[in-house]
Amino acid sequence: MSKGFSQFSEWHFLLTSMKIENCFYIGYITKTKGLKGEVQVFFEYDEPQDLRLETLFAEINGKLVPFFVSSYKLQTNQTGYFFFDDIDTIEQAEKLIRKKLYLPNNLKPEVDPDDFSYKDLKGFLVHDKIHGELGEIIEIHEYPQQFVAVVPYRFKEIMFPLNDEIIKSIDVEEGIIEVVLPEGLLEVYLGES
Repeated sequence: MSKGFSQFSEWHFLLTSMKIENCFYIGYITKTKGLKGEVQVFFEYDEPQDLRLETLFAEINGKLVPFFVSSYKLQTNQTGYFFFDDIDTIEQAEKLIRKKLYLPNNLKPEVDPDDFSYKDLKGFLVHDKIHGELGEIIEIHEYPQQFVAVVPYRFKEIMFPLNDEIIKSIDVEEGIIEVVLPEGLLEVYLGES
């Protein structure tokens, strides 16, 4: 088998099997820089320097499209400047503004258990002692005094603080967090009194 066909087969498999559920979100393209196709990426992933950034997948029309990185420079403010192969004009780059960027799950850096933080609970399933399964944490907001989880529940977004009083256990392997929500919190969000 020729080397060219082997590379084609590998990329064909990658392109046809790459689905958002098999990837993790790292950030989005914020703006262009200059006239030669350079773009700025804002990273929502906490440690962008730990990521393998040779190929980024942009969500375009509900599909993940690979963009091969020709060069990049990370900044200290959760941003980076990127040049992609075959994107060499500002007009081409402008079409990528606000596109979400992903990497395959197999490229997600492993987290040292000692470095586990509340932000790592995004994607965990929340189970309340009284109300049962609530849903998956879709967002973690960081405020000066605390972290707050956002969970869709009965067509509403409920928010609750992440602290030792509310969290009873965390099963990292299963991705489940056991909580006891403050009395009346769900009723406030659901409009039930």
